[in-house]
Amino acid sequence: MSEQTRRPGPRMGGPRHPGGHPGQMMPAQKAKDFKGSLKRLVGYLRPRRGTLIVIFLTAILSTVFSIASPKILGKAITKLLEGVIAMAKGTPGAGIDFTYITQILLILIGLYLFSAAFSYIQQYLMAGVAQKVVYDMREQINAKLSRLPLKYFDSRTHGEILSRATNDVDNISTTLQQSLTQLITSIVTLVGVIVMMLSISPWMTLILIVTLPLSFIVIKAVASRSQKHFMAQQASLGQLNGHVEEMYTGHKIVKAFGRERESVEDFNKINEKLYSSGWKAQFISGIIMPMMMFIGNIGYVLVCVVGGIFVTHGRITIGDVQAFIQYARQFTQPIMQTANIANIIQSTIASAERVFELLDEEEEVPEAADAAVLNNPKGAVEFEHVRFGYKEDAMLIEDMNIDVKPGQTIAIVGPTGAGKTTLINLLMRFYELNGGAITIDGVNITHLKRGNLRSIFGMVLQDTWLFNGTIMENIAYGRAGATNEEVIEAAKAAHADHFIRTLPDGYDTVLNEEASNISQGQKQLLTIARAILADPSILILDEATSSVDTRTEVYIQKAMNDLMKGRTSFVIAHRLSTIRDADLILVMNQGSVIEKGNHEELLAKGGFYADLYNSQFSGGSIQEVV
Repeated sequence: MSEQTRRPGPRMGGPRHPGGHPGQMMPAQKAKDFKGSLKRLVGYLRPRRGTLIVIFLTAILSTVFSIASPKILGKAITKLLEGVIAMAKGTPGAGIDFTYITQILLILIGLYLFSAAFSYIQQYLMAGVAQKVVYDMREQINAKLSRLPLKYFDSRTHGEILSRATNDVDNISTTLQQSLTQLITSIVTLVGVIVMMLSISPWMTLILIVTLPLSFIVIKAVASRSQKHFMAQQASLGQLNGHVEEMYTGHKIVKAFGRERESVEDFNKINEKLYSSGWKAQFISGIIMPMMMFIGNIGYVLVCVVGGIFVTHGRITIGDVQAFIQYARQFTQPIMQTANIANIIQSTIASAERVFELLDEEEEVPEAADAAVLNNPKGAVEFEHVRFGYKEDAMLIEDMNIDVKPGQTIAIVGPTGAGKTTLINLLMRFYELNGGAITIDGVNITHLKRGNLRSIFGMVLQDTWLFNGTIMENIAYGRAGATNEEVIEAAKAAHADHFIRTLPDGYDTVLNEEASNISQGQKQLLTIARAILADPSILILDEATSSVDTRTEVYIQKAMNDLMKGRTSFVIAHRLSTIRDADLILVMNQGSVIEKGNHEELLAKGGFYADLYNSQFSGGSIQEVV
């Protein structure tokens, strides 16, 4: 597995406004099949419908208690004003009924406490549901990734796959935990507020509702203008992230070639675009709230005028007017929240759809029900009339036949694109054949358990792969249950022990994410030690010593020769000088084996291999053979 540079793009699933500004709607990524994806996402919630019912009830109770408060508070204000007016008129025995007002205040405190308690229960339960849903989803994704064929990963960037497995799942988690409860609360609040306003005055309610179409017209006009700027902002942000990571990972090259100024200029250009689009997006979308407040204030003025008239005619009390104004302020907020949440849910369904696309990808061909296990493989390998192509209409390998005896060293040479690495991928069943068969010790590899098949092989590739952990852990990765002593013995055999002991923490030295705290040659030594520890029946070597110095290469080659004794070995050769002693050399070109034989036999033929070999050791132009 080679180390790849991962370049992050913009977060998928639709951007959210920081702080969840209710009046600032963001452009959402749209799902291709909204209904189907929504139905499938709801399927994850169905096993927890009991908890969801409780969440719904607590949301209703929490909202109802908070909605009832203004009406009750209005009674206290009415009673207080009645007392003040009576005292002003000099009515005998007039006064403020503090006992009644105190009772009202105690009731309000009780309602607010109940509202807060039910809101807490609602959030607590919803957090559990949301996290359990994404926990199940992540488990399914992880299991799915382990069952996907290599061609899936070869045809997609690592960043795209990671985006589906992390960003999209996080987007779903946030929406379930926050937006879903907000949606329930907003709808209940909206219905409750309308009911309470109607109970106070249907005419005043009608006045307020008439202002709604104007609000929607403003929102639609502003949102449509800001959306293109938000999209440009996300595109520029993705470019900026990619540029920064590229310049950071390649900063040595940038400095070596004196390209710092060009790098900064490129950054400034992208940053300017990001600033321009971001400023416009935020400014235009920021107009929504002031305009909504202006329209809302017009409604408040009309409500106050009509309410004052109704009070003078004795149709409603002054406390009802005060309560109605509070409800009027609550009325627009859930509408804006619902509209914004609907936008977020749309992007969440798009994220869910991307996750479901991953979960629905075609998996590896299932193992046979009676899959065999080779306990003591001898290492005989045979390719029988093998046909293979990455695409059905473009065959790369046609009718390949190879017969490898146990313990033989097979070298594979040829120009770029000849099919050398493809042959290894087929041998380990990373790809399925289009025709023919590959057998190990006479058993078709499709009849073997994949885990058992791949445990037969030990690989040392030109591109090293080490993970974030200690050197001891990286070498021990070669064989489960290996002791520290066995790891050290493997390191000694690979001539890695000396350099490891010179490090400050020796075998406990922690390699960073890129393993850049050791040299490329030292990385290669560790991967060779790992292969030695694995003690495989069949070795696959892809120019394993290409990254070490000449003196170390001599030791490594000796260690590898000792390791290869009695084992079948496939060596992808780049420097033909390293394969002179191979039992069999396969010369590949355009997916076919065009020459076979040992070094002397192939040189004597004076064919393709002889041309490759002579080009490497002559003073003329060297033909590439990798």
